[in-house]
Amino acid sequence: MEKLKRFIPLHLTILLFSLTSVFSKAASVFYNKEGIRSPYLWLFLFLMLLNCAVYAVFWQKVIQGIDLNVAYANRTVYLVWVQIWAVIIFKENLCASNIVGILIVIAGVLVVVFHE
Repeated sequence: MEKLKRFIPLHLTILLFSLTSVFSKAASVFYNKEGIRSPYLWLFLFLMLLNCAVYAVFWQKVIQGIDLNVAYANRTVYLVWVQIWAVIIFKENLCASNIVGILIVIAGVLVVVFHE
């Protein structure tokens, strides 16, 4: 149960960081549609930078109670969240190699977590 109390904030912080990619992609979409003067481009760029700043503060707090090798191994779950956001928000397709990659990331994280 103690492990779970440490890993929930860690993974919520990683989830927060994954939103940086969402804001970045959204900014890119609006830049391609409307150009540099798009107010949505600037909104999403601001959200991306704000999200990075908030993430940095939370990340520093979360890793205080966790071994760095475990924290950084778990950080790869970011790739899973990015794939989820790509499918849900941007309606992108998952191919077989994406799924295999996700499974490899999850397996690697589980190995590190259970080895700790």
